[in-house]
Amino acid sequence: MLAPNGLARAALRFRPAAFVGTFVALVLAATIVSACGILLETGVRATVPPERYAHVPAVAAAGQRAGNPEEGGVVPDRARLKDSLVAKAAAAPGVRAAIPDVTFPVLTPEGTLTAHGWGSTAFTGERLTSGRAPGPGEVVLGTSRPAGDTVTLTLPDGPRTYRVSGTAAAQDTVWFSDAEAVRVSGHPHRVDAIAVLPDPGVGTAVLSSRLAHALGDRAEIHTGDDRGTVEDPALTEAREVLTGIGGSFGGVATMVAVFTAAGTVALAIGRRAREFALLRAIGTTPRQIRRTVATEALLVAPVAGALGCLPGIALAAWWFGQLKDKGAVPEPVGLAVSWIPLTVTTGTVLVTALLAGYMAAHRSSRIKPGQALSEASVERLRPGWIRTPLGVAAVAGGFVCAGLAASETGEDAANAALGVVMLFMLAVALLGPLIARACASLLGLPLRGAGAPAALAAANSRTNARRLASAITPIVLAMAFSSVLVFLHTSEERVTAEQQRAGIVADHIVTADRGALPPDAVRRAGRTPEVTAAVGLLRTSVLVRASGALTPVSAQGVTGSARDLAAVQDLDVEKGRLSLKPGEIALDASVAENAGVGVGDRIRLHLPDGTRDTPLVAATYGRGMGLSQVTFHRTDLARHVSSSFDTELWVKGGTAKALAPLGRVMDRAEHTTAQSLDRELNAWANTVMAAVLGGFAAVAAVNTLVMTVLDRRGELGTLRLLGSTRRQVLRMVRWEALLVTVAGIALGTAIALATLVPMMRGLTGQGPYIPPLVYGSFAAAILVVGTAAATLPARAALRGETLER
Repeated sequence: MLAPNGLARAALRFRPAAFVGTFVALVLAATIVSACGILLETGVRATVPPERYAHVPAVAAAGQRAGNPEEGGVVPDRARLKDSLVAKAAAAPGVRAAIPDVTFPVLTPEGTLTAHGWGSTAFTGERLTSGRAPGPGEVVLGTSRPAGDTVTLTLPDGPRTYRVSGTAAAQDTVWFSDAEAVRVSGHPHRVDAIAVLPDPGVGTAVLSSRLAHALGDRAEIHTGDDRGTVEDPALTEAREVLTGIGGSFGGVATMVAVFTAAGTVALAIGRRAREFALLRAIGTTPRQIRRTVATEALLVAPVAGALGCLPGIALAAWWFGQLKDKGAVPEPVGLAVSWIPLTVTTGTVLVTALLAGYMAAHRSSRIKPGQALSEASVERLRPGWIRTPLGVAAVAGGFVCAGLAASETGEDAANAALGVVMLFMLAVALLGPLIARACASLLGLPLRGAGAPAALAAANSRTNARRLASAITPIVLAMAFSSVLVFLHTSEERVTAEQQRAGIVADHIVTADRGALPPDAVRRAGRTPEVTAAVGLLRTSVLVRASGALTPVSAQGVTGSARDLAAVQDLDVEKGRLSLKPGEIALDASVAENAGVGVGDRIRLHLPDGTRDTPLVAATYGRGMGLSQVTFHRTDLARHVSSSFDTELWVKGGTAKALAPLGRVMDRAEHTTAQSLDRELNAWANTVMAAVLGGFAAVAAVNTLVMTVLDRRGELGTLRLLGSTRRQVLRMVRWEALLVTVAGIALGTAIALATLVPMMRGLTGQGPYIPPLVYGSFAAAILVVGTAAATLPARAALRGETLER
């Protein structure tokens, strides 16, 4: 069946131009599929070489996920182990030492130091330059302080004075005794990890097995390169980002790429209906025609797939580098490029070409020779008995999802809305000829009065609906997906900015120059002349269960009273009363609705380190996107974050000069700008995805238009023989291109609105915000590119026809 035959070889040898469009479409599809596959594999294989634990064979640490595996939810901060597990690990057979390891910041007048327990020097190799190891009430510091001196350190619970028992070479580190380090770290009775050193002769595999048995499911045992994950918990989040782009977005992008490439292959095969009809008329069997199409795919698709992998690798490398620059991926992580995604890409492209070619040539290979010649001369208008019912079902499903999204809120609305765009795009592809004929009839009405070239363009579009549909579909893809991704961000950005403008009523916002504010910052600010209110904020995130999944939401822990908070933040309380009592929280109204709770209920959530909590909902408010989605009393969060120091100080009254000793002082406008910088990654990701999908679809549209026009050289020559001038023919082609692009823009816009309206109603309670200039640039780009893609090859075809004369 798939053995090469002479017909396929002859077609490629003597008519290579006929396969250029198909080849280009398959190369583009391979580029998208391979790039996403490489990012997905990188996310799965991502590791960070261990540095701190380089000389520790096994490290026990808590799992960095909250809830059940099916719920997802990477903890926002770091999950920790109970310190009681240190003794259990030490008691395991073959263990020479089990060392509790903690890392936390402490403040000094000179700057911020990183604190550890002295026991960690057994595997880090740090040595004393003078003095002795620290005992109770003692520390080891850098050589800036001599042994025997005293030093005041600001710890999470306040300042304390310690005696310097010894000095070491590191200038930015302080060591406590192991017990003291655990006690003053800000999360007592918890350790970041347990470093395990084996007895002589005990291998890593044996040690890991014995530790797993001793600690059970209360800890995960890390060996090899996996130890780097314990050092840098951001690696877990980076894996989520990479697998999300490569898997979730990659799935959509792959479907679009494959679907568009399949349409191009089908167009190329469909335009050869007359050729297949002649072959049937001279006695070629249906099996021979199918073999021809399959052989052509075997000759073209693998080359296109392999060639497309090269720009795919380049695209993945650029994408990966940008993620590193944005801080979404740790610097030591490298891009993984193996044969797996490249082989899968080549196979996907081959299967796409085979299936698309088979489906397109199926009817031409089966009908009788005389009927084949008849149908090849006039496009068949009867709807397909498979495509049409599936397309109608997709339309119905799209409307059902749109209604469901409109009735839901929050993430439920967003998830339902994603189904809208996918189903409507599927419907456009399946019902393409019918939709194209309807667009040609509707848009052709005004063209009838615009002169003979316009009227001829309208008539051509109506009678060649399949050709028109092949050009419209990628334009709809480009417009719909790009609009959804870009205008989703602009809508959220607008709502966030509006909430910030209305919600920030503080006169000054102080941020820490050293990354953390001292515990007495609020008290000192409150004593500053003319200051009427001051609160400290500890910024972090928590996980809230909604729709069966754990979703990260922004959270703030407040140091100060509810009255002072109201003086600097207008949260727009809707129900209940703002309270900052321990054990009580205030929620953004959309978060509360997604979680199915109200005022007076208890909400189940996971704190930054994954600890489960059920605080009482005291109030709901409306400005969570611009300020913070969950508001706690600071003590409820402080023991569940790596650094329990406040990061911001919001002040009503006073002057910037008087507050300057506390840190960097900003006004409202400056803080709003700084907050928007934190959203740059999301905006950039949406823009890149829109550019990848929109750019691919746009190039596919250009490719399709060029193929279509070049295939019509005979038709254009006939019009010239009938007396049409070259100018009239070009005007006709421009009108056809205008009809195609306007139809694609209109359909893409309608699909985007059907997706964005319910999605944004659920997420923000408002309609989507579509900047006129951005939308206009999208539409103008499509119009210019579409018109040029049709006009330029038409000029070339007419020039060639003139030369032949």
